[in-house]
Amino acid sequence: MKILVMNGPNINFLGIREKGIYGEQNYEALVSMIEKKAEELGVDVEVFQSNHEGAIIDKIQEAYYNDVDGIVINPGAFTHYSYAVRDALASVAAIPKIEVHISNVHTREEFRHTSVTVPVCNGQVVGLGLKGYLYAMEAVVDLAAKK
Repeated sequence: MKILVMNGPNINFLGIREKGIYGEQNYEALVSMIEKKAEELGVDVEVFQSNHEGAIIDKIQEAYYNDVDGIVINPGAFTHYSYAVRDALASVAAIPKIEVHISNVHTREEFRHTSVTVPVCNGQVVGLGLKGYLYAMEAVVDLAAKK
């Protein structure tokens, strides 16, 4: 089983940006956690991050052609306004998708309360820190196994 863990803008700045919200651990620590979890789950994982909307869309489309079984995505700020990312996720409807956010977006600024991408995902994990990725991975693996 192959899963893709995707990260949008500024996630590469973990441990640098707004530590009170996103924590002290850096992006490399997140990638390490994801790779360890993939090993525990017995799945292949690819971790991808881009600050560019088009690169994220290209990667979603590649997932279709590369027979990816599940996607975990933190679209970052694209969550709130990128209909292009939303449409790319919708176009791979057969692939289970879980949206994840490190912070609880529902307790933050009003603009963060709306996700245009989650309606085309199977679920959402918010506010559980970096561990949210691990829970999302478990969920997407379970969903993919039921396909």
